[in-house]
Amino acid sequence: MMWRKGTVLSLGKAWGEAMECRVKIDGETEAKALAYTSLVGRPEVGDTVLLSAAAAARKLGTGGYLMIVAIPERLPADPEPAPGHIVKARYTPLQYMTMGADEQESPWHDALRDADSLDGMPVIVADLHSAVPAVVAAIRARKPEAKIAYIMDDGGALPVWFSQICARLTELGHILGTITARQAFGGELETVNIHTALLAAHLVWDADVAVVSQGPGNLGTGTKWGFSGTAVGEAINAVNTLEGEAIALLRMSSADARDRHFGLSHHSVTSLSRVALSPALCAVPEFAEQDELSGLISEPVRGLLGSQLTRLFECERLTRCDISTAGLTRALQDSPVKLSTMGRGLEADPLAFLAAGVAGYAACELF
Repeated sequence: MMWRKGTVLSLGKAWGEAMECRVKIDGETEAKALAYTSLVGRPEVGDTVLLSAAAAARKLGTGGYLMIVAIPERLPADPEPAPGHIVKARYTPLQYMTMGADEQESPWHDALRDADSLDGMPVIVADLHSAVPAVVAAIRARKPEAKIAYIMDDGGALPVWFSQICARLTELGHILGTITARQAFGGELETVNIHTALLAAHLVWDADVAVVSQGPGNLGTGTKWGFSGTAVGEAINAVNTLEGEAIALLRMSSADARDRHFGLSHHSVTSLSRVALSPALCAVPEFAEQDELSGLISEPVRGLLGSQLTRLFECERLTRCDISTAGLTRALQDSPVKLSTMGRGLEADPLAFLAAGVAGYAACELF
């Protein structure tokens, strides 16, 4: 933990429960900071703030932000008494108390108490948070009135408030909102685990389709098993346990400089063939000649991808579903949220977004 004391110089953009600030640290250096207003209150120019600086100092995945931990001279008032006894980020200094959709004080407790089935609801399971807006854009291109629930697991960011994607898609009504599962928090619905999150999407929101991924800031160590995306396999097991239809979004890239992620990522291979112990439908892009982005996928990339997919589908639990990319370029370009993965946009890494889009197309065939 690296502590810093700063002074708020100016306020920047805000989305949902997040607000950017410009701060001066220890009276010298200026830096960008982020406040979660539900936790620490709303910063004002001139405020003294306590900051967590370790991740920013190491240039890790916090978007370059120092995080505001407290505004000590102007603490927010205690919230009004409200139901709920679920604690997220438990036993950390910023543990957050909320009401879980599945807990005893919830108005949905009776509906969820004995719930045990998704009744075939399709669930798209993705590794990266950046795939979510591409999936949503593809679904809405085929079915504009689709009711889409997003479930954020705790493999990346814990507060959903960090995600500008979720804030914007919810504001526009393109998704019903976010359900935060396990230690993740801040969603329109909160749940104890991925199972109750799926059931809440089905029974509380009556969703047509759910999309599951970790939040921003996935973790990987460059080892076979050391990555947070193993949760993909666990989520697929949960979907099948609850009688849903699991659709695996294959993580692909035509631009990643790392061999383990070029073409078909080893994250998808490991999660689907080793962690998932139950079936999944795997949407594979079938590159349409008239699709602009598909034309950017070179023959060498297509050849490599073909051999990688052949090996993947040696796993008999996985069902290959080739989906045409026709119309995807326009659907993805029309996304109200800027599409970017690892800093690369649509034309820089078209395969990543085509893979996400065909997963959305595949789900549309199931509701």
